[in-house]
Amino acid sequence: MKNFLSFLLAIVLLFGCTPNKDPQKIINLAIAKHGGQLFEGRTVTFDFRDKHYLVQRKQEGYTYIRSFEDDSLGQVKDVLINSTDLERYVNDTLLNIDDEWKFKYANSVNSVLYFFQLPYGLNDAAVRKKYLGQKVINDRLYEKIQVTFGQENGGKDFEDVFVYWINAKTSTLDYLAYSYLTDGGGIRFRQAVNRRNIKGMTFQDYINFKPQDESVAVESLDQAFI
Repeated sequence: MKNFLSFLLAIVLLFGCTPNKDPQKIINLAIAKHGGQLFEGRTVTFDFRDKHYLVQRKQEGYTYIRSFEDDSLGQVKDVLINSTDLERYVNDTLLNIDDEWKFKYANSVNSVLYFFQLPYGLNDAAVRKKYLGQKVINDRLYEKIQVTFGQENGGKDFEDVFVYWINAKTSTLDYLAYSYLTDGGGIRFRQAVNRRNIKGMTFQDYINFKPQDESVAVESLDQAFI
């Protein structure tokens, strides 16, 4: 009888408990899989929504540049250093802009570059990771990681919440979701598509979904997507 009870207990532990894995190891594997560490020392450029972007990361910091043609202004270039110091040039002339507009421009540039570099950046000092268990989406098993930010070094959007679904077999970032407070707030779910490898680095586009019911928790958007 004692052996039988021990057997039943083992079955309960096997099937009744969610494995508690280290989210840091999962994120490290994802960054390595995507070649994200190769951002260091490289200059990467791309075009997105009629704007040209450049990211240059070095050990001592990083620079983001966004440039585009404005019908009324001419050639516009936003230079953002370490996500805080923004300068705007119009036709190569530095503009004197107030702090409110500096924040808006910086936030816009940061947003695009943050998603573009994922999962690189998920080891920044302000990032807090939590393992949420596993989820099957489209017949594939995923490790589900929640990311929040500490107020120190977390920027003005430190209250945003992200969830990442890392493929348990391939370590690729296939889905992500986030809730945000900027511009009235909201939540979104993104599916990675058009994945390609360029010089050892993985780049991918996203299909952007908005839930019909925006009161749903960001952690539950996988089930809403299913």
